[in-house]
This record gives sequence, structure tokens and C-alpha cells, in this order.
Amino acid sequence: MFQHRHLMIRPDPARTVVRPFAPGYPDRFRRPGHDRAQVIVDRVLGLDDEQLAAEERNVSLSLDERHRDVGPMLDHRFEDMADQIAGADAIAPAQRRLIGAYFSEEYAFAAAALFNPSAVLHPDQSGLADGQLRYLISLRGIGEGHVSSVAFRTGTWTPGGELCLDAASEVAVPPVITQNDSGDGVVCLDCSGSRDLSETVIFPVLPRQRQGIEDMRLVRFTEDDGGVRYYGTYTAFSGSDAKPELLLTEDFRHFAMKPLSGDAAGAKGMALFPRRIDGRFVMLGRQDSENIWLHHADEPTRWDGGAVLIAPRYPWEFVQMGNCGSPIELDEGWLVLTHGVGTVRNYCMGAALLDKADPTKLLARTPKPILEPSPDERDGYVPNVVYSCGALLHGRELMLPYGVSDQFTSFATCSVDELLAAMA
Repeated sequence: MFQHRHLMIRPDPARTVVRPFAPGYPDRFRRPGHDRAQVIVDRVLGLDDEQLAAEERNVSLSLDERHRDVGPMLDHRFEDMADQIAGADAIAPAQRRLIGAYFSEEYAFAAAALFNPSAVLHPDQSGLADGQLRYLISLRGIGEGHVSSVAFRTGTWTPGGELCLDAASEVAVPPVITQNDSGDGVVCLDCSGSRDLSETVIFPVLPRQRQGIEDMRLVRFTEDDGGVRYYGTYTAFSGSDAKPELLLTEDFRHFAMKPLSGDAAGAKGMALFPRRIDGRFVMLGRQDSENIWLHHADEPTRWDGGAVLIAPRYPWEFVQMGNCGSPIELDEGWLVLTHGVGTVRNYCMGAALLDKADPTKLLARTPKPILEPSPDERDGYVPNVVYSCGALLHGRELMLPYGVSDQFTSFATCSVDELLAAMA
């Protein structure tokens, strides 16, 4: 059914982003008036001119090859922590930059894995050949400490023809926080420093996200008035608690990140429908870690109630089911790609069809997997897994990027008609 494409996105330890570094003392060594940051700053201020120049050269040799605008970036890091530094206003520019370097670190955001992609139509469709479209995908990158970040790639696709992936930039650019949780949990990020979407990396910026931003499900959402924006539902993992959150953007340069609330907002894998139905937002979820649930809400950040929509029926999904991205609108109804967990914790993918006017009605589903780990896709960080966070439809053809064994990403395409014919 699926035609596997010879495209892969693999982890790359050479791509790094510069993020804040904040060393502190262990609890038993903390005492009033003895601040680790100030101790390091005082050591920098004690360098003579020759030592200062030598350390500046070392920083340039370390960062200039893989990063742009290093000086302004280090100045910005100093400004972020200036309120922690005694006499910050009187510190000379060269010293400020070096202090910024001491409180920064290079982070290989996808050194271990780059997987669980979600595809949407790119907001810029200019300059394309007839029948061709430009897509973008979000990816879950895993780096040091098994911390998950969001990365992006772009490409072009001609349904029935060529599927291409744009080369990734050698540069990765950290987001600039323009609003930092002023009590409502909302964080705003400016990523306009990226010249290419592949340069944008969104790493955890709050304690509730400390261990990762996981498995984003992007959707191109069309409002009733025809306006378009992009939402992304993801899991914020603090290291102990996993909570769903929502990313919002219109241009993939400026982002808002908002926590979800309500009694249904405690589960992984929530996926938003691409438009309102009867004036309300609609979401898929997996609240009980077993079944696919359906929820309705008046706003996209609060979710209460809900009911089981699809339950395990076939052996390959006996352990649990979940969605593989936001529903896709067809003439026949809402196409939902699913995942099922079976024996030996194998993850396979299936599909279901919901009524277009009333998505509480399940019309059909695939009794057999439509995609399962092949012999050359079984090995990886988590063996025996194929998983996606969102496919892209054009005409009657589906483009599916999918993660393999929680390590890398592959691509496949198929006819929607063949997919529907496989349902019962």
C-alpha cells in the first residue's frame, strides 16, 4: 500500500545550538552572600588585558565556525543575567561578552535521535512548479541528558512524482524569549534570527519543560472567517510530570507556547482537528493510556470531559491505541492515522474514518496494520516502533513521514483510495 521513499533524516551531532548554562552549588555548599555566578564573574573581571584577549580568541575559535553573530549572542546572554551581577552596568564590553560565554553552552540538540515527525503545508507556496507543493515538518530531537527539543525541516513534493528534502543549514539558532510566563504560563519566542526554518530550534525554556518538548503534532488550522494559523500540541515533560501544551504561530518565526487546562489536559498525544465543527474546537486524546478519546471545547487551551472514540479491537493494538497526528479532512469523512501497541511492545500504524459532520461516529477502520516495522527498521533506541505525529494530504495522495525505533525518520506515500479500501 505504501511506497517507501529513499529519504531519511538521521541524528547529527555536528549541529549545535547555544543555550543558557547556569552552574550552581550543591545544597550543602549554598550560603548567603556566596553566589556561584558572581564568583565566576569576579574571576573574569580579574583577568588582565592579555588574558582577556586570549580567552576571547578561544571563544571565537570554538563558536564562529558553527554559529552566526556570536558577539551579539553573548551580549544577549550577559543581559539576560545582568540582574544577578553586582555592578553590571560598569562592566566593559569585552568582559560582558566573555561573561556571556561562561554562562552559555553548545548543545547538540539531535545527537542521539531525530524522529516522530509531523508534516503540514508550508505557509510559503511561491515559486513552485505546477502540481508541486512545499511542506514543513517538525521533529523531536534528542540530545545530552535525553532532553527533547523541536527542530524543523522543509522540502517539496509533487504527488505522484518526486519527494525532496531541503538540506539543513549548518547553523542552528536559539529562540529569544520575549515573554516569560508572567503568571499565565504563556511564553513567547522570537525565532526571526533564523534565515532558514531548519535553523530554528525550540528547546525547553521553563521548569515544566525541563526534560523535553516531545512529539509535536502540527496542524494547519483554518478559522471560520478563512484565516489560517498553525497549532502544535506537544508534551512538556518536567522529569516527573508530563503535561500537554499548545504552540501557536502564523509565520514560524514568532511562537507562543501555552499550557492546556481542564480535567482532560493530563495526557500525552493530544491532536487538534484542522477546523471548528459546529463552532467548537475538537481534539483527539489518549486520556486513559489505552483508547482514543474525542473532546470538544470552546477555546483551544481548556479541555474537559470527553469520551472514548476508538478502542483496541485487533491483536496488534491490544495493549493501547493512540493517534498519529491531527485528523485529515476528506470528502468521505475525517481520516485518522492511529498507532497500536501489540506483542513485545511492537508499535504499528493503522487508520480509521470518522463521520465528517459528527466525528463521534466511527465509520470504518483498518483491521490490519498499514505500516509496521520492517526487518531493517527494527533496530534503534526503542526497537520495533514506527510512529508518526502527522501526515500531509494533497489531492488523493498522502505523504507520511514517520519515526523509526525512536531514532531516525523515513518517508512513505500512498493513495487515499487504497487506504480507504483497506478499511472494514
